[in-house]
Amino acid sequence: QVQLVESGGGLVQPGGSLRLSCAASGSIFSINAMGWFRQNPGKDRELVASISWNGVSTYYAPSVKGRFTISRNTAKNGMDLQMNSLKREDTAVYYCATSRDWTTDGARYDYWGQGTQVSVSS
Repeated sequence: QVQLVESGGGLVQPGGSLRLSCAASGSIFSINAMGWFRQNPGKDRELVASISWNGVSTYYAPSVKGRFTISRNTAKNGMDLQMNSLKREDTAVYYCATSRDWTTDGARYDYWGQGTQVSVSS
């Protein structure tokens, strides 16, 4: 079992920045990748960014590339997501998740955090 706790969500104006963090505990030896997903009511869950456990490989959704940066946070056995130039369409609940594989398939992510709300509005 892996336990995940997200932090850092909130309300920000368009063009602003937020930093999300995810801390992992438990059977972290099983983790090969960590990812940030987001979801709005009635919409499909979307993989925003992911990073391999060793930090070498990263993936970004086209909608966030150049604005978001994912990084490993070894102190928390987790990861961070720096979100800059935020847009209204970035509003969603953001979830931290882990996988035993390097994959962009959400179905292959085994453990999930409780989610943190990001709202971009003026």
